[in-house]
Amino acid sequence: MSYSIDDLKTLMARLREPDTGCPWDTRQTYSSIVPHTIEEAYEVADAIERGDYGHLKDELGDLLFQVIFYAQIAREEGRFEFDEVVDNLVRKLVRRHPHVFPAGTLDSRIDPNNRPDEAWIKESWERIKAEERAMMPPAEEEPGRLAGIARTLPAMARAEKLQKRAARHGFDWPDIEPVFDKLHEEIDELKEAWTELQAGTGDADAVEDEMGDLLFVCVNLARFLSVNPEQALKRTNHKFESRFREIERILEREGRSMDDESLDALDAVWQSVKGVEKGSTGT
Repeated sequence: MSYSIDDLKTLMARLREPDTGCPWDTRQTYSSIVPHTIEEAYEVADAIERGDYGHLKDELGDLLFQVIFYAQIAREEGRFEFDEVVDNLVRKLVRRHPHVFPAGTLDSRIDPNNRPDEAWIKESWERIKAEERAMMPPAEEEPGRLAGIARTLPAMARAEKLQKRAARHGFDWPDIEPVFDKLHEEIDELKEAWTELQAGTGDADAVEDEMGDLLFVCVNLARFLSVNPEQALKRTNHKFESRFREIERILEREGRSMDDESLDALDAVWQSVKGVEKGSTGT
């Protein structure tokens, strides 16, 4: 027997039944589920990054369960049904892809010999999204060209979206060179704020503020380099973990304890690990 999406909706409704459902599930609200949703999304990303496609199937199911959960709470409150979520999604994606569905219907198809170019597709996508934002009811935020970028996004991802949105309206660096200059400027300002804090003439908020400015410019630089900043940092995290574990293994083989070694000694092992890495890659 193979279960369907309708069976999943029934299961969710049963879990939420006040008298016979699961006590944990019946206590949940939109807000209380959010941390679990974020965690499940990261677990999907982690499975993909590790190439663990066996677990990916499970993680996608867990993420889908989050959507069903929100829809069930909305159904109980008379707000909307899960099928309305699906209907709205299909309609939106058909509308946003006139280069695939030219008549605005799911069945319509383009002439493969007369496909629009990438520039037209991008312009069309942004125009349609702007029209959609204009038609939406006012959100509880300041109106303007940066409206609609979720405040709950991870800070680095939101910085990138803010910059891209601003760039579409002409507020951007002309090329990459001024971004490098700005990076050096922000490093100097961070050093100055830190020096003032150490001297007792500054404050921690100023240091945090300058650190934020520096990170914001780093995201800008990544954008100009066509590098995903989140992915770049993940890659560095993985590299650091791998090297650190190798240091632990080397010291253990030599009968040494990391906690007893000097920083110079640890750095020497670190450099040797880096040297082996470079040698293995031919660089």
